[in-house]
Amino acid sequence: MVPERKSKEAWVKTGYIGLLTLFLLIFLIPVVLIIINSFKDEAEFYARGVLSLPLKPSLDIFREVWQLVEFDVKLYNSLLISTAVALLGLLISVLNAFAIGIGKIKWGKFILAFFVFAMVIPHEALAYPLYYMMKMIGLYDTKLAVILILSVLQSAYGTYLLSSVFRTFPASIIEAAKIDGCNKWQILMIVVALNKPALSLLLVFYFIWTFNEFFLPLIFLVSNANQTIPLAVTLFQGQYTGYATMQSACSLLGILPCIVFFFLFQRTLTQGLVAGGLKG
Repeated sequence: MVPERKSKEAWVKTGYIGLLTLFLLIFLIPVVLIIINSFKDEAEFYARGVLSLPLKPSLDIFREVWQLVEFDVKLYNSLLISTAVALLGLLISVLNAFAIGIGKIKWGKFILAFFVFAMVIPHEALAYPLYYMMKMIGLYDTKLAVILILSVLQSAYGTYLLSSVFRTFPASIIEAAKIDGCNKWQILMIVVALNKPALSLLLVFYFIWTFNEFFLPLIFLVSNANQTIPLAVTLFQGQYTGYATMQSACSLLGILPCIVFFFLFQRTLTQGLVAGGLKG
């Protein structure tokens, strides 16, 4: 009976692995095709087809796309906005969550429900009011406008997440800190220090979400000098519709920063997810 059960479990496990491998291949095929075709020139692409390997791999297409898109400027804009939003959004989230989760402020649950409601509002519904407000205060078509808007919008999720984390923070540590004469700011520093994995995970999420944001930069960053990578890549693909290899190279350049960022902070993501799972 036991060998039969183990055999059945082995078959189920093999089936899961096979299914996951199939899904992985399905998702990887477009990426592989983009990589292959980005090293061809246009003549070779149309002569030999999409699936053929490049005869003479060249980086000329990448250089041309880099210059046409002004990729260095767009990368700087994306990194600046993403870093600023990640830091400012995390600061707002920590202060809000500390007040709700540990400070036990009056109407805390009602305020938290307000943040949850803010999470489900689509950005499209906020576009015109925010556009009008930024026009009125003179911040339209500036990177600061996108930084402020995304920091506030994304902090709603961070407030909700960290409130649940801080709510489970051991009360004995806070009481001991109060007995030792710590004020609220010092207690906040203790809470932050003991929740670094969750905060690091949230910081990485904020950065990635902001880096990939398209809609709000499309509305608020009109000037070419202020545009981010997702916006620049989309506009480039619209202008060069018939140039398949250039579009492939542009797409590859667009996703490359996120891939590099993921590998740099893979350990932080893993530690944050494990810590969140243990607390859950």
